Amino acid sequence: MPVDLAGTAIVIVRRALQGSATLVTNSGALAIGTVATAGLGFVFWWLAARLFPPEVIGNAAALLSVMGFVGLLGEAGLGTLLIGELVRHPGRERGLVAAAACVGVALAVGLALLFVLGEASRNSSTRPIHGWFEGAAFVLGCALTVLSFVGDQAFLGSLRSTSRMIRQVLFSTFKLMLIGGAAAAGYASNATILMTWVAGLLASWIGVDLLTRGGARRLVAPPDFQLLHALRRKVFDHYALDVTVQAPSVIMPYLVLVLLSPSINAVFVPLWMLVSVASLMPATMTTVLFPVIRASPKQFRHNIIVSLTTSLLFSLVCAAFVFTYSQEILALFNPAYPKIASSSLRFLGFSLLGSTLKFHACALARLGDRMRKASRWFALGGLLELCFVVMGARLGLQGLVVGWTLAVSIEGLCAALSLALAMKLDSAAGPAHERPTASPLQT
Repeated sequence: MPVDLAGTAIVIVRRALQGSATLVTNSGALAIGTVATAGLGFVFWWLAARLFPPEVIGNAAALLSVMGFVGLLGEAGLGTLLIGELVRHPGRERGLVAAAACVGVALAVGLALLFVLGEASRNSSTRPIHGWFEGAAFVLGCALTVLSFVGDQAFLGSLRSTSRMIRQVLFSTFKLMLIGGAAAAGYASNATILMTWVAGLLASWIGVDLLTRGGARRLVAPPDFQLLHALRRKVFDHYALDVTVQAPSVIMPYLVLVLLSPSINAVFVPLWMLVSVASLMPATMTTVLFPVIRASPKQFRHNIIVSLTTSLLFSLVCAAFVFTYSQEILALFNPAYPKIASSSLRFLGFSLLGSTLKFHACALARLGDRMRKASRWFALGGLLELCFVVMGARLGLQGLVVGWTLAVSIEGLCAALSLALAMKLDSAAGPAHERPTASPLQT
């Protein structure tokens, strides 16, 4: 009898997996790509810190943060659009991807050129771009960054997440190999790290196209700007929310460079990267929370509490870890880093608590279709973060860290109030069988 039950269970599980093969395969590939990118990225910066002077690391990290910021702005929500719309327009998918890529790259190149010209007119020793070669590499990197954002989302939207995973792993591997080779050859400048990043992006697309036998080329066709124009309204609200939530954290290494110095930015980046990777856990939970509550609105309160409790506990553990071992983490990257930073970075991990609450408030806004209204509040929060960072930087690195953590904590407190109000409304809706099928957030 136990053997029969075990066999029956295996058959049931196998059928369930076969019925959800697409979901399982794409989710698994997405998770593997994310973990591999984070792990290899950590190794990349560890190797760079060992091989390059702190000033070079600080300048390069600032440039790459600006590149990510330009990529965020240039992507313009087009990737989010592709995820939801490709399957709805059979036969026109490739034209839509091509149109989105053209618009995103054009916007990114324009923004990158403005930044390069602005840096050229700024007389400062903390300027990260020196010469036309670095400027050209930066513009090319911004274009490739947006192209990668859009292409990766197109892979996801066309249910080819394995190709996305391959490209991400190739990018992380190529740039790691390139930076080691460049350092061995005696190249140790800002342009070296920047070029390894740019070359890694370009090589990853060539590599994924070869490994998937033209998979990258099959994404594109003549641009279908007419279809893209018809879909333009669907993406704006999500885009506004994404930019206001993500922009301050993306640009932070550049602010540290400008407000303090390249050397201080070099010691700031490792712990900032560690905190950013840790924030992926609550961010992912709230991303999953969105479709889960959409599918089961009656479980709204329960799912919110589970997600919030788990995320806050995880964030608290990470904060305690950073507080206790910040010096040891910095020494792992470079023995000189602990002397430069002292104990200034130990409070950085506590910003995860406020960020976790912000992520959940962001999920509430999406659930209630109130992205545009929420983006205004998050924009004010971003302004608060920048103001506190600038004021704190007058007291040095520790003041900047405390300013950032305090600003994010204030935002988290406001987010906690909105979460409490939403759950109170859910409780007031009565027993589960009496509640409407719509989310209580839409009231």
